[in-house]
Amino acid sequence: MCIRDSQYIRDAGHEYGTTTGRPRRCGWFDAVAVMYSARIGSVDSLVLLHLDTLTGLKELKVCRAYELDGRETTFFPANIARLARAKPIYETLPGWDEDISAATRFDQLPANARQYVEQIERIVRRPIEMIGVGPRRNQTLTRT
Repeated sequence: MCIRDSQYIRDAGHEYGTTTGRPRRCGWFDAVAVMYSARIGSVDSLVLLHLDTLTGLKELKVCRAYELDGRETTFFPANIARLARAKPIYETLPGWDEDISAATRFDQLPANARQYVEQIERIVRRPIEMIGVGPRRNQTLTRT
């Protein structure tokens, strides 16, 4: 992730420590890590928050696999040394400029936002049942 995109996401999502004010690490969606977490945690569905923070980016990336020792894998390396050698393989998707914070249904999201959510679902092999489109409680879409 380039510094510019990371900073954009950090600022849009207010990703700074509450007490210290330190900037939090921000990056692209890591579907490999989420697949692993869902598998070991017996997770049936997902919640995707902060979708609104991606508004305004021209393109979005999703890590769909890792390159490890010259080979592509979707297996999450549990060994810290192997994980340190893993390089993300990204799929690039188009972004959107429309404000999504007033959306109350999935079909009200811009086509590119829906495509992003659906692609994450395909890669992770889990449905995304709730989507956060803003910081308030009533800014959470439920898909059933």
